[in-house]
Amino acid sequence: MAYKISNDCIECGSCVSECPVNAITDGSPYKIDAATCTDCGACASVCPVDAISAQ
Repeated sequence: MAYKISNDCIECGSCVSECPVNAITDGSPYKIDAATCTDCGACASVCPVDAISAQ
């Protein structure tokens, strides 16, 4: 089960640097590649607006 970024994303970039497998790409909102995501939750734990959740 990969994580997903909702439209609440403010594109601050804090999740990008936390991802150990570089599964997050820029966009509006940012996107997480489900095939690459390892479900570690590091991105969700640093999101200031709680825009990242498990699918």
